[in-house]
Amino acid sequence: MSTAKQKILVVDDEPDIVELIAYNLKREGYQVYTASNGQEAVSTAKKTMPDLIILDVMMPKMDGIEACRIMRAMPEFKSTFMVFLTARSEEYSEIAGFNVGADDYIAKPIKPRALLSRINAILRRNAQPEELPAEKLEIADLVIDREAFLVFKNGNKIVLAKKEFELLYLLASKPGKVYTREVILKNIWEDSVVVTNRTIDVHIRKLREKIGESYVTTVKGVGYKFEA
Repeated sequence: MSTAKQKILVVDDEPDIVELIAYNLKREGYQVYTASNGQEAVSTAKKTMPDLIILDVMMPKMDGIEACRIMRAMPEFKSTFMVFLTARSEEYSEIAGFNVGADDYIAKPIKPRALLSRINAILRRNAQPEELPAEKLEIADLVIDREAFLVFKNGNKIVLAKKEFELLYLLASKPGKVYTREVILKNIWEDSVVVTNRTIDVHIRKLREKIGESYVTTVKGVGYKFEA
């Protein structure tokens, strides 16, 4: 995979961490930009338009959660990959990251080879053709438009994070079909991205909050299915 034109913004208030990540990404062929806090991240992102942003959670002036929330609200960053980097392992921190639109969550201490593998896998999604057809699904009172990346319920637009949309489209593409957690992980997060069952549960919960509780059904011990 050619990475020469792909840009990554690394945001962390620890210079050693920024240097380590930037060094390894540059060796891999990426064009790298850096920032030391959330405010600087937003400003630098507007100027450089990166393909992926690595955000530390705890930073001065503006933390990574708030910076991600601000950028996700901007149309130009709708499809930008956002990856959180943090030493915090508390569940609420991970949930907060996914709630504002994070695509992945990487814990410190940094392991360069593992980090590069994860970043390569995430960015590779843009270069691969979609496995699911680009079409509009109309089920009950929902319209799911994959080409426009939009969801409407009774004519009202519902804003979903990237992973929430992909998860909804996967389930709704075959109503009644039970998707196991393994299948969901493979289709939405791919084999090379390490996530937990909690990650899926967080996305399902947020999806239900936005479109309603009745559409996505839990099949205990197996996975999830979409009910029309």
